[in-house]
Amino acid sequence: QVQLVESGGGSVQAGGSLRLSCAASGRTFSTYVMGWFRQAPGKEREFVAAASRSGGVTSTADSVKGRFIISRDNAKDTVYLRMNSLKPEDTAVYYCASGPTFSTFNYWGQGTQVTVSL
Repeated sequence: QVQLVESGGGSVQAGGSLRLSCAASGRTFSTYVMGWFRQAPGKEREFVAAASRSGGVTSTADSVKGRFIISRDNAKDTVYLRMNSLKPEDTAVYYCASGPTFSTFNYWGQGTQVTVSL
């Protein structure tokens, strides 16, 4: 079992920045690929970004490329999502997830709300 707890969400004006954190516990953090997903009201959950076990390889959705950066600190069992130049369309609940590959995520956090206003 892996437990994931997100933090760092909140309300921000367009153009602002936030950094989300996801603390993991339960199993060896460095053995999992870590990812961020989001779900806006009335929409399906979508992939945002993922990082390999070492953090050396990352993948980012086109919609946030150049604005969002995923990183991880295996010594702290934590993955981060730095979000810059936020737009109202980034408003969503953001979820942290872990899994064995970039396309398979087995464990999910409870989510943290991000609201971007004009």
